[in-house]
Amino acid sequence: MQDMTAFRDAKMVAAPDVEDGEIDLLALIRTLWRGKLYILTSMLLAVLLALTVVQVAIVPMFRAEATLAIEARESQVIDVESVLSGVSSDTFSLNTEIEVIQSRTLIERLVNQMNLTEDPEFNSALRPEPRISLDKTVDRARGLLGIPVPPVEVDTPQMVLNRTIAAVTDAFTATLQRNTYVFSLSATTWSREKSVQMVNALSQIYIDDQIRVKFEATEDAAAWLSERVVDLEVELQDREAALQDLQVSSDFVSVETLDALNLQLQDARLRSTQSTSDQERLTVEAAALKAAVSTGDMQTMVDTIGDPNLRRILNQTGAENASQPGSAFMRRFEQLQARVQTDLARAQAEQDAADATITRLSETFDVQSSKLAQFQQMQRDLEATSILYETFLTRLKETSVQQGIQTADARVLSAAASAAQVQPRTSRTLALAIVLGLMIGAGGVLLYEMTRRGFRIPEELEQASNLPVFGQVPQIPIRNRGDLIGYLNDKPTSAAAEAVRNLRTSILLSNVDNPPKVIMSTSSVPGEGKTTQAISLAHNLGSLGKKVFLLEGDVRRRTFYNYFEKSPVAGLASVISGSARLEDAMFFSERLGVDVMVGQKTKINAADLFASERFKAFIDHLRANYDYVVIDTPPVLVVPDARVIGQHADAIMFTVAWDRTSQAQVADSMRELASVNLRPTGMVLSQIDPKKISRYGYGGRYGAYSRYGRSYYEN
Repeated sequence: MQDMTAFRDAKMVAAPDVEDGEIDLLALIRTLWRGKLYILTSMLLAVLLALTVVQVAIVPMFRAEATLAIEARESQVIDVESVLSGVSSDTFSLNTEIEVIQSRTLIERLVNQMNLTEDPEFNSALRPEPRISLDKTVDRARGLLGIPVPPVEVDTPQMVLNRTIAAVTDAFTATLQRNTYVFSLSATTWSREKSVQMVNALSQIYIDDQIRVKFEATEDAAAWLSERVVDLEVELQDREAALQDLQVSSDFVSVETLDALNLQLQDARLRSTQSTSDQERLTVEAAALKAAVSTGDMQTMVDTIGDPNLRRILNQTGAENASQPGSAFMRRFEQLQARVQTDLARAQAEQDAADATITRLSETFDVQSSKLAQFQQMQRDLEATSILYETFLTRLKETSVQQGIQTADARVLSAAASAAQVQPRTSRTLALAIVLGLMIGAGGVLLYEMTRRGFRIPEELEQASNLPVFGQVPQIPIRNRGDLIGYLNDKPTSAAAEAVRNLRTSILLSNVDNPPKVIMSTSSVPGEGKTTQAISLAHNLGSLGKKVFLLEGDVRRRTFYNYFEKSPVAGLASVISGSARLEDAMFFSERLGVDVMVGQKTKINAADLFASERFKAFIDHLRANYDYVVIDTPPVLVVPDARVIGQHADAIMFTVAWDRTSQAQVADSMRELASVNLRPTGMVLSQIDPKKISRYGYGGRYGAYSRYGRSYYEN
């Protein structure tokens, strides 16, 4: 009997070799290696599909390439500036030229030159209509539904041309070679010859277009310059005639005459200023004299006028005599006073004359200055027109010379000589197919490994259950259950028989001090091979000469009838209830070599039957009278019978179907057994398919089923 206190609760414990979140590369590689057949099959299918597509579906395409160079050095035939400058060597200009060579204008010239509108490759309207057409299918559906079919639109010549130009444009590719003035032009078509012809033709059209553009620019410049030269010549003649007419006119003055007139004007202004000064001085003197006379003081009069003769007369005659009317003093004073008035009048007259002269000379100077300025402006205009005329005339002659020496700014560095096939690229396609096939195959293998629920190797079962795996039993090649015992007898050296021997050894040695006598066989769900393991183990123990009792504890399904030809009417339920003796309810199977008792249908609940004291006493009786008792019990997850019977077992043999029983089912079973303090002694991986083992890549993990182990067994 198991010591229930010695067992801890069984749990589904995983024992990964790496931490959570990390990838076990070795496990990943092993998984891929096991699925190598599927991966190789996926790769072969991908290669076959790629070959089919390459040979049938893909139209061969050929690419021809020409290289053109932008001339960074300008050839100077004559030292004359060009009308249209050459292509700049900066990146923007080079990229612009790449767009120019693929422009609609040049492509249209190529289409017209090579008559590509009649080529089915570029004019899709000329291609034969496919057998399966979406448009036709839609039209048929519309007809069946009674929907009017729209009339077919007839392509105009311009529409055909536009469609052809677009298709031809797509066939060309231009790329700038890094750090050079060279760019590559390539054409990809259905024909090698066509690709070569098209790329060379477009290269020449591009170069001819550069020359044409320069020639047209030079012609336009020459025509415009000719018109301007004629206009400037007429204008120059008109200006010369107008200047000449001005020179011969009667009132024309020169710069020297105007300078002399300016000097006269300055002299008149000087005289006017002097006269004004004299008037102011004489006016002051006249006022002073008048004031002195009003005082009646002779001395004051003498001091005011400051005349020495008048002072002498005053000194000689005295003041009294001098003041007499008619005296020499008075006559002299009046004479001097009259002289001051005369000078004042003369100064006034001189000022008036000077002002009149200034007015006259100013008017004359203004008129003459205006005429001289007009003359000088006409001279400057004439000179400017003459210079402009000479410049345009010179440029016209230079432009006329350039009309015959225009060169292109680019040249064909290497014309296309042949075309290489670019589609389909069989080697590249196959390489890609191999890679994709391997990736799909590997992905499928990994996905299957991630989604599969069963166990394929003992290590997986050991990690999931935290229990040792006692046996790895293969599928037994029998058609029905009744052939099992015959197979075990007839094939004692088969892989299945040897697997049962290994299972027997593991169970018996699981507890060396107290070898188990009552062995229970169970599983998670029906159909996992627990009954087969129980019968096979009983057969193996019986072959050792031991006294073995095989008990069918699954009284609900009662499958022992399928394995044995005869069985008594009474069974387990009759013995437990006391209605039959043990000797009457059991039978000895000569083929199996053990005593057998089958299950029996009973109205009593099976769990209650096995939980009774009579069942305990029955097991104790068997334990005392037999070397080994093997009990086949129902699945753990179906009914509670196994958990009840397990209380009387020394060893529990838990069977798991290979690659079928899920980890969740095993976990639930362990949890159910642990709830009643039961723990399986060991696990049995049953119904192993040797063919699938090899196919899945586990052949090396199962030596008994590998090629090097087959010679040891007679299956």
